[in-house]
Amino acid sequence: MKAGCSIVDKPEGGGGYHFPEWAYKTESSPGSRQIQLWHFILELLQKEEFRHVIAWQQGEYGEFVIKDPDEVARLWGRRKCKPQMNYDKLSRALRYYYNKRILHKTKGKRFTYKFNFNKLVMPNYPFINIRPNDPSIDPWGGWSSILG
Repeated sequence: MKAGCSIVDKPEGGGGYHFPEWAYKTESSPGSRQIQLWHFILELLQKEEFRHVIAWQQGEYGEFVIKDPDEVARLWGRRKCKPQMNYDKLSRALRYYYNKRILHKTKGKRFTYKFNFNKLVMPNYPFINIRPNDPSIDPWGGWSSILG
């Protein structure tokens, strides 16, 4: 790892959101630069100390808002040892996930995106059976059994 780069460690939980163990692969362990942006965003969303920068939207499962785009870009640049990172470059990387249907922009809401967790689970764990439950019974749409 280059000097001056820092790592955001695997979340210890908290925030009311728990993700499956596959979301925390060894590739993102300290000292490794092999992390994808979607995973880094999940890490930030899990840590209380970054709530002023990026946070989950209340009432919308998987939706988050980037409150300070420049700071998120700076943190991503620091993680990847790319000090020239800015929000333009970061948003270009986010758009890459649109085509893969991992993430999409929320229309009419600035800096607001939503994860498609089905696309994240299936490539990593194709044997997981995801069947949406009745939302009135399970507000997580079947994800409560997977997400903890």
